[in-house]
Amino acid sequence: MTHDLSLPALIDRFRSKRVLVIGDLMLDEFVWGKVSRISPEAPVPVVNVDSQSYYPGGAANVARNLREFTEHVSVMGLLGNDLHAEILKGLLSAQDISLEGIQQSDDYQTIVKTRIIARQQHIVRVDRESTTVPDPTCHARAIAQFETMLPGLDAIIIEDYAKGFLVQEFVDQLGALARRAGKIVTVDPNPRNDLRWKGVTAVKPNRAEAFHVAGFPYAEVTDPPEADPALLQAGERLLERWDTEMVLITLGELGMLLFRRGQRPFPVAPCFQEVFDVSGAGDTAIALFTLALAAGVSPEQATDIANHASGVVVGKLGTAVLTPQELVASYDDASPSGTVR
Repeated sequence: MTHDLSLPALIDRFRSKRVLVIGDLMLDEFVWGKVSRISPEAPVPVVNVDSQSYYPGGAANVARNLREFTEHVSVMGLLGNDLHAEILKGLLSAQDISLEGIQQSDDYQTIVKTRIIARQQHIVRVDRESTTVPDPTCHARAIAQFETMLPGLDAIIIEDYAKGFLVQEFVDQLGALARRAGKIVTVDPNPRNDLRWKGVTAVKPNRAEAFHVAGFPYAEVTDPPEADPALLQAGERLLERWDTEMVLITLGELGMLLFRRGQRPFPVAPCFQEVFDVSGAGDTAIALFTLALAAGVSPEQATDIANHASGVVVGKLGTAVLTPQELVASYDDASPSGTVR
């Protein structure tokens, strides 16, 4: 790809790419209402419910973001045999996201995160979950299914929320099979689940996660990021610790910093207008970064695209998704040429 390729031309490339998202699948529930008084039973607001809505969450939200840009998205994870699993599968099926990698178990409770919103204010979140490592037969079935799906994939995203589905032996098997097949593998890690990611294409922690996994005390932010000695040291440490080609550290209001072996870190400045809700921004970033790599752009260009994508999503409420039109508009606002950096 040349540096002057237009974004619409690149988005056309996205449409044929085939991506599998593996990880902790969740259902996001939003309860919408109004607060008119304080409870007489405790100093808390009383929410009069107007409506409720459901969206794919966790790793399923990554798939939802991908689906805006490509027709070929599938998910792999664990659900219970319960009503919330059926709701989530129905939402994914309605978007033509393949369910062939999903495992279900009577012994597992589908993860649900309920957010109560009153007059656009997030009042409280209620989580229904249990951190459960699946039975070995579940992982064996998932590996067998992965081998079947692998020849038809361009990239794999592993999305870890530390809810039990991703364990070391399982991710080692996934990684070995994907490497042997020459596939792109990216990871959105969780520091509460200390896994090794040997041989994957890229791992995308945020700044706090990067310092935690690198074993460094959290240091005050230095601007610009490429002049932040603690951050630079953490990025280099993670390249070695994870034995990965790239580490992409997301930095919130400071953008992103890409580390590659033998190269200077590559920074991208933030491009959001206003931060309304950061939930789901990391899902959008890993989705567009991976899709861009699968479409053949350079890692630096993929980082720039991911940065623009997450910059749009933080301006929305809830686990929102990005549309191709919004991504193009973000580039048009930043550069009249509308080209990828």
